[in-house]
Amino acid sequence: MIRKSFLVCLAAGLFVVQPINADAAQISLALSGGITTSLDGSNASDDEMAEVLNEVVKDNYTGFCIAKVNSYVNVRSEPSEDGEVLGKLFDKSVGTVEKEENGWYLINSGNVHGYVKNDYVAIGIDADTLAKEAGTRVAVVTTETLRVRQEATTDSSILGLIPMAEELIVTDETEDFVKVSIEEGDGWVSKDYVELRTDYVYAESREEEKARLAKEEADRQAAQKAAQSKVKSQTNSGSSAPVGGGGGSASGNAVAGFASQFVGNPYVYGGSSLTNGTDCSGFVMSVYANFGVGLPHSSTALRSCGYGVSLSEAQPGDIVCYSGHVGIYVGNGTIVHASSPSTGIKYSSATHKNVLAVRRIF
Repeated sequence: MIRKSFLVCLAAGLFVVQPINADAAQISLALSGGITTSLDGSNASDDEMAEVLNEVVKDNYTGFCIAKVNSYVNVRSEPSEDGEVLGKLFDKSVGTVEKEENGWYLINSGNVHGYVKNDYVAIGIDADTLAKEAGTRVAVVTTETLRVRQEATTDSSILGLIPMAEELIVTDETEDFVKVSIEEGDGWVSKDYVELRTDYVYAESREEEKARLAKEEADRQAAQKAAQSKVKSQTNSGSSAPVGGGGGSASGNAVAGFASQFVGNPYVYGGSSLTNGTDCSGFVMSVYANFGVGLPHSSTALRSCGYGVSLSEAQPGDIVCYSGHVGIYVGNGTIVHASSPSTGIKYSSATHKNVLAVRRIF
């Protein structure tokens, strides 16, 4: 008697089923530990095979998944394009898979529970791979002033200073130290002075998206109203900066022009004086304060102000955020920022460091 037989393997996040022999339908998984599940193929129905596949997803594959999309994919109430859209799963969002059904995965991600086409989700992910491919390692400063050093020793020369509660991107890690990215470059800090975590992106429900957009619009209108009386009086003061390149609002261009007149003034750690000395977040805070807009004196907190846009959409006045640093976009791919004690307030390419976020206030 000829028996049905299949080999099920993982390829680009999809199950591929192929005949392998005439003895059994065997499900073989390429996992650490070499887990193999076999099913007698002589009487295996489609439902039985689907049940085994679901157990593969649920148990043997730890359940982790990562979204592989250009922007986002809709999460639906049913395994069909006709299903109601429950939320959006963004690129490199993570979640867990409950089961496979007709080419769709039933997933949990954040507060969203629904179906996503399996073309857009990679499974077979262990915890280490999940962290490496989709996680962002973050060091939160727990001391009043963190000294970032050139080498992984506490007596190495100081590269830069970072205040309490700032969040830095970790680029390397040893048993006792982490390497973090700051404006002056990558340096080392002792784990005794930071708290470490791994951040992930999750799906956003329709309700969460609606609430976020409403808050962003309210904040934008409040900032615009506060700035209206100031904008007309602000000029570029004859600056030779590339201010205004890339269009943008009158308010944004006024912010960029006002900020540019302080190029050459000193950098002072913890400062907020545009003339006598300021650090990066103090610079952004003080520039916007001139337009009646209150912003926090923290590069980390500034990553949540206003609303997000992509770097390709950046306009003058937008806030460009980096690990432990922040600046103001002035157009033509350029920012103005309080860079470091050695350089003061200056212009730099917006991509001189890895950009974490671009936030628009107006």
